[in-house]
Amino acid sequence: MGSRARTGTDRRRFLRTVAAGAALTAAGGSLDGAAAPGRATPAQAEPGRATPAQTAPGPAVSGARARPPAVRPLFLGTYTSVAGGGTGVGLGTYDTARGRITATGVIDGVGDPAYLAFSPCGRTLYTVNERQQGAVTAVALRADGRHRVLGSRPTGGAGPCHLSVHPGGRWLLSANHLSGSVAVHPVDPARGGALGERTDLVTHTAPPPGPGQGGPHAHQIVTSPDGRHVLAVDLGNDTAVVCAYDPATGTLTPGAPQSTGTGPGTSYPAQFLMTRDGAFAYLANRGHNSLTRYAVEAAGARGGLRRLGEPFPAPVAVCVLPL
Repeated sequence: MGSRARTGTDRRRFLRTVAAGAALTAAGGSLDGAAAPGRATPAQAEPGRATPAQTAPGPAVSGARARPPAVRPLFLGTYTSVAGGGTGVGLGTYDTARGRITATGVIDGVGDPAYLAFSPCGRTLYTVNERQQGAVTAVALRADGRHRVLGSRPTGGAGPCHLSVHPGGRWLLSANHLSGSVAVHPVDPARGGALGERTDLVTHTAPPPGPGQGGPHAHQIVTSPDGRHVLAVDLGNDTAVVCAYDPATGTLTPGAPQSTGTGPGTSYPAQFLMTRDGAFAYLANRGHNSLTRYAVEAAGARGGLRRLGEPFPAPVAVCVLPL
């Protein structure tokens, strides 16, 4: 994906998006989906709780969601250990009709929550704690806005920068950027989605690191479409690549490289997202500060972007996650 991504604390210089990387590799092991394991206004509240008057409306409690409301809760990831950073997970609302974001508070007591993910049911928020002694944190989301930190668990690595929840909701997957490893934590539904001790840790050894890299640097970890395998992104040959996926073995077959369209100069491609209908894909380019749009079907020419509403200031914004 374009030029080589930087390592270590340089990640924090590019704070608009998270989870950059290149060569996709299948992580060891597999998961069975059925049986597998703004600046947001700081809230003056008890650590780990959000002040009700400043919080966003609570999430829907049903796993099968109806049509999204016009105004949705919004959660903001940030760094708390850098100058100008936030004090925890920022809270806000997102008006889907007008494109307006309104700050409503903060969930304090969470250190360096750079990346965020929801449980499948939307009742629990998970964050990385992107520090040398990496950890992941679970937060119970309540309809009355009194969100509660359930606790943290160490990832066994340094600088976790990405996490995702298995579609079955029972496993949390995280990627340790600095140490080049991926971790698995069990989720306990009986305890509101709280995390158990780590059950697995895999350090990447192949393919070898890309040019100028002293070792592996995991940047992203997701579940395959069928829920049976885990796919991890690590620094590699700096190409954006579309891969064919074999559900029987979890094997990825790289296709032809795709240009990011950013031209000469420094660009650090980050997370790659698909539209819900699968017709378009979008890539954030850090440094170049742009979005690249791809049509999945050759005949497609939809999915253009235009700015809606006013820019929203946030303290060292790293991740924006609407519910």
